[in-house]
This record gives sequence, structure tokens and C-alpha cells, in this order.
Amino acid sequence: MQGFRNITNQSAPFASFVSYLCHSRLIGFICVISVFIIFSLMSQKPATIKEIAKRLNVSVSTVSRALHNHPSIGLRTKMQVQKLAEELNYEPNQAAISFKQGKTMTIGVILPNLREEFFSTAINGIEDMAIQNQYTVLIGQSRDDAEREKKLVDTMRKHRVDGLLVSLSKSTQAYEHFEALKKYGIPVVFFDRVPNLPEAYTVSCDLKDSSVKLVDWLVSQGHTRIGFIKGPETMLASQERLNGYQEALKKNKLPEIPDYIVQTNLEKEQTQAAIRQLLSLKERPTAIIAFNDYITLDAIKFSRELGLKINKDIFFVSYANLPVTSYLDDPPLASVEQFPYEQAETATGILLQLINQREDEIARKKVVMSGKVVPNTAYGKPRP
Repeated sequence: MQGFRNITNQSAPFASFVSYLCHSRLIGFICVISVFIIFSLMSQKPATIKEIAKRLNVSVSTVSRALHNHPSIGLRTKMQVQKLAEELNYEPNQAAISFKQGKTMTIGVILPNLREEFFSTAINGIEDMAIQNQYTVLIGQSRDDAEREKKLVDTMRKHRVDGLLVSLSKSTQAYEHFEALKKYGIPVVFFDRVPNLPEAYTVSCDLKDSSVKLVDWLVSQGHTRIGFIKGPETMLASQERLNGYQEALKKNKLPEIPDYIVQTNLEKEQTQAAIRQLLSLKERPTAIIAFNDYITLDAIKFSRELGLKINKDIFFVSYANLPVTSYLDDPPLASVEQFPYEQAETATGILLQLINQREDEIARKKVVMSGKVVPNTAYGKPRP
């Protein structure tokens, strides 16, 4: 009975069936037969190469080669092996393969937050590339916390990931936890939010050029008073955006007004304070470039609360071009497409090359994609 209890703990559906039989008025031997059937089903193990070899009276190496279509194995033997393997539902032992190759066939991914559509889109690119190459993806969220990010890196290392893809948290200022992975032979590739490290492999969008394009586009729409909401100082992307904004003002012969540049740490409260600061100016901007679409959503909401009409009293443009903004009654006038899927897919491809020690095939350590200003077609040329 002890053995029976163990089985019921392992398989609730079977246990319920046996319990029913044993407590019904059916004759006792049915209960015994049921238990025997369960034992048989529970004891079945996946077929192994050794079992196939034994049944066909051939060597284990012959079975292995036949399963891999090795040219040294004759067609008849190959067909026999593969037919029996199919009948026995043989599946390769991934753990054994990983041990032999010295790999776990697992890629680690650390992102700021999967709630952001940008990063959920990036995951699609990572998974598609990983699956094509028979890799599994292990995902962790830093939630923009540098200490949590460090713990995730250590967790990934303990899980023996073959490589790591990272988009940095907004508060990451040191990179020792990533550099420490070198001694374990774990390569790292950064994308989107990348560090300013000469030796790091990175994939990102050209945010400086994207800012120039945004300012040029706003000027073409008639705007000359353009505000700018930048992100945390710790993020390289914040400075790149600002540099492009300042360069574009000079290019278009517009004055740089210090009061038109405000900052947010990406939290709603600071974004509200930043937009309040801009809108309270005696001569406020007619258009505002926000750090990303999520900051724009908060800015639009707060502007409405102040009684302003979006795309009439104040205009917004942004970065990321998230599909969610198309559902707004008054979406941003334009947004920069940063191609999260393509960024992540490219980063994964580079990581796989590093894992397989094909560094010589990597054309560039720094891949920079050009952003594209995508105007909202619902609006014609606004009049500021």
C-alpha cells in the first residue's frame, strides 16, 4: 500500500480512477489489474540509444551515427535505426548532448521591464533567433534597479547560461558584474540601453541622429520653440538624445534656451514636475520632445489636467513609436521608430557567434541602427 500511495501522489488522475474502482462494487481483481497498469505506465522510460542498439544487435556508435544521418552508415541500417527510434518514441537526451558539447543551450536575457511594449517586442526577436538555433531563453527583469540587475547576473551564471543579452537598468553606473562573467567564459551583448565601454558588444539606435531628425521635422511643421524632456543622467541614451537636440537647434539657427530643457527619472511624479516646469514658462514651448512614448503619455495626461488641448495648445513628439499610442484620441505628432525587434534579433545573432567562438565573423562590435521619424498621419501640418 505504501507503493500505491507513492503512485497516487505522483499521478492524481490515475489515483482517482483506482480509488473509484477499489471502492466500487466491481470485483476485486479489477482493482489489482488497474494498479498493475499504473505501475507499468509509471515505470515506462524514454527509449535510449543503448536500447535501440541492443534490439538491432548493433553498436551504440552505429545507432548514434544513423540517427545523425552520418554518411558512413548504410542506407538499410540507417532506415532500421530511425524506424525503431520512431516506434519507441526516442528523443535525444539534451542533458547528455549539452554535457558533451560543454553547453547548456540556454541564453540569459536581462531587461528593465517587460510591461514596456518596447521590451516585449524585443523578446520576440530574441526568441525567434534562439529557437532557430535550438536555444532556450531564460528571462529576468531588473525593474530599473542596479542591485537587482547584479543579482540576476549572478543567477544567470549559476544557471550556466551560455551567453547573456542585456538592456541596462536606468541606475546602472558600474559594470563589474558583467565583466566578471569573462572568467566563466560567458559572453555578453548589450542592446538598446548600452554602456559606454569600448570593448563591449552593443546594438543600439542612433539616438543623437534621431533627435536631429525630430527637431528638423518639427521645424518643417512650423515650430521654433521646442522643449526637451531628457532622462536620467546615468543613461548614455539621455546624453545622446540631448546632444542631437542641441546640434539640431544650431543647425536650424534656433537659440538654445536652458529653461526649455528639463529632466525626469522616468517616474510619473518627476515627469509631471518636468512638464509643469515647461508649461509654466511665460513663453512656453509650442512643441516638446519627450524621452520616450511612455513619458509622452504621462505628459499628455498632465497637460490635459492643466486644461490644455493636445495637438492644439501643445504638441508632443517622442521616441519608440509604440503601437499603443495609435489608440489615443490625441497621440503624439510623431515618434522615432527604434526597431526593437531588429535590435534584439541582431544582438542575439552576435551572441550566438560569440558562444560558438566565431568572433572573426562579427563585422562590428558596435552596431548602430538609424532611427526613423514616423509622423502620425491623422494630422495635417499643425499651426503653432
